[in-house]
Amino acid sequence: MGYSPKFTITNTIAAGLTKIERARGFLDAAKLSEDWIAEMQNRALVLEAHHTTHIEGTHLTLEQSEKLLAGKKVAGADPEDTRELLNYRGAFDLLTDYLNSGEAITEALIREIHKRFVKGVRGDKALPGEYRKGQNYVVNAKTGQVVYTPPPAADVPRMMAEMVGWLRAEHGINPVLEAGIAQFQLVHIHPFNDGNGRTSRLLSTLCLYRKGYDFKRLFTISEYYDRDRTAFYTAIQGVRERGLDLTGWLEYFTDGLATQMREVQERGERVIQKDVTVAKARKAGLKDRPLAVLALLLERGRATIAECETALKQPRRTLQRDLKFLVDKGLAKEVASGPTDPTKHYEPAL
Repeated sequence: MGYSPKFTITNTIAAGLTKIERARGFLDAAKLSEDWIAEMQNRALVLEAHHTTHIEGTHLTLEQSEKLLAGKKVAGADPEDTRELLNYRGAFDLLTDYLNSGEAITEALIREIHKRFVKGVRGDKALPGEYRKGQNYVVNAKTGQVVYTPPPAADVPRMMAEMVGWLRAEHGINPVLEAGIAQFQLVHIHPFNDGNGRTSRLLSTLCLYRKGYDFKRLFTISEYYDRDRTAFYTAIQGVRERGLDLTGWLEYFTDGLATQMREVQERGERVIQKDVTVAKARKAGLKDRPLAVLALLLERGRATIAECETALKQPRRTLQRDLKFLVDKGLAKEVASGPTDPTKHYEPAL
């Protein structure tokens, strides 16, 4: 009979889709520099690689992940964690090559994505690119309790063929919802011994990209999941508890993507404001060094002296003088972080 997802488009889903379309429209129309876009694309890749592997249990910090993806060595980093992280780049490169080819999604492509994710990790016990031959289970890492028993291995080839057939069909479902459905269904089938979560999230991204929802490749959905993994797992498990009705999961999925896209839009809006403000400040005679500090505040929205020091590679005392100058000129303001945090940060005063 083929695969036929069950869901209802609720007000929550409709509102999320509207927010996503607004952010998409902004990014299509906004005049953002190619340098900024390239920098943010690289940042998005780092964040996605870090968070999608962190969800699955790696222990690298974001700073360590950034260094490793930049080709630097990190003392003390677990070799298996490092390999899982670096494998993400290979899987993402495959996605890029696929999009350039214009080919349809196939089971072979999904298997190759999985292969790139788990190749060389833990002695290849995940059987890179191969469907599982036996029963597997999803287990609570803390309690050891089985929380989900996937379909029998004998059903995997049929269910994967049906899912891919559905993805290649003209079903008229919104591309965002299609991406969310594909992500859940692959996790539900759990076709591989390991690496199902990572493969499902990249498949979701692939579905978005191929339908024109790449958002300039500036978003990272796994960051949203990793912020509150309990909510993420609850949303997935809720589908099974409701007879495979995907409505609740799609509400969560669209809200997550809308949240991420709003954050991307806000960064873009700050960059546009920064370019305009910096141009005016330069015309007014502001020197290069305080101008660079102001540009950083405008782009980030706020920053501590330590963050300015890291980003601008300037001595702390020099930055303190520049920040005081900007505050005195009414271009920046000093704000206390909060009653329990004595750290002060600076924000644009515009």
